[in-house]
Amino acid sequence: MRRLLAGLAVGSFLVAASACGSSGGGGASVKNASSGGTSTVKVGVIPIVDVAPLYLGRQKGFYGKRGLKLSMTTAQGGAAIVPGVVSGQFQFGFSNMTSLMIAQSQNVPVKAVVNGVASTGVGGKDFGAITVKKGSPIKSAKELEGKKVAVNTLKNINETAVRESVRKAGGDPSKVKFVELAFDQMPAALDSGQIDAAMVVEPALATVKSQGATEIASSLVDVAKGLTVAMYFTSTQYEQKNPDVVRKFQEATAESLAYLSASPTVVQEQLKVDLPDERDQLHTRVAPRFAELRTHVYEQIQAAKRGGTDTGPPEKRLT
Repeated sequence: MRRLLAGLAVGSFLVAASACGSSGGGGASVKNASSGGTSTVKVGVIPIVDVAPLYLGRQKGFYGKRGLKLSMTTAQGGAAIVPGVVSGQFQFGFSNMTSLMIAQSQNVPVKAVVNGVASTGVGGKDFGAITVKKGSPIKSAKELEGKKVAVNTLKNINETAVRESVRKAGGDPSKVKFVELAFDQMPAALDSGQIDAAMVVEPALATVKSQGATEIASSLVDVAKGLTVAMYFTSTQYEQKNPDVVRKFQEATAESLAYLSASPTVVQEQLKVDLPDERDQLHTRVAPRFAELRTHVYEQIQAAKRGGTDTGPPEKRLT
């Protein structure tokens, strides 16, 4: 089972920069009812499976019973979420460790409050990997020298991890050409040859594998076994002004992570994917049945966010 966190103790790693000037993150945008009421907090997240505990926790009532109502907004990567938290656009955010450490080095007032996700520590069985398209002559990370490699944002943990894989394979990381691309755009770019390789995480990893892509390195594992990849964080100003909200968020997220670690599979619906065995991405995307399946999966995701499974009248559901 994939390990979702490297220990729930927040003290294992704190990104705390000195509060220099006003960050604008004092909580003015938080709708906080009177004592015993509900606080609505905005959270900046990335559209990857790593943030599933937030949605699960909301569905299970872990946040609600503590008087918190989550409002999630997606961004391409942690580097984009950090300024949102500091400015007060979000009260909490999800970010990779590299982006948080860069923020720390630049005296950006952010503080990690709870662990988010960790590598499994097992090569070939992690949630992230460097992949190349089916039939690619590239067989190892060393051969990425001079090649275009996609990461979701530049100078983040995925770029750091790719560099480490190249170095460990005997290559020169400085010769890799990194390009910034959203995770959901990587499968098509890899399949079309727009890029030579992609550092992808789930669910994009499953998508590229379904296209016949091959893993050539488990980069997060190459950095360190059991690597803490990302954490949830807030601004130092918000933490100082709203310690109770921060504590409740920590507790609820930790409970959700623990619940998911103990029971990692939550089945929303078993959906039969009745597409032809022999298919390519270009023609599949325009097929009517693919459009139906994609719409239904989207509806199921929205239903899961709302805490239910019903996506419409029985006659409208797919079987």
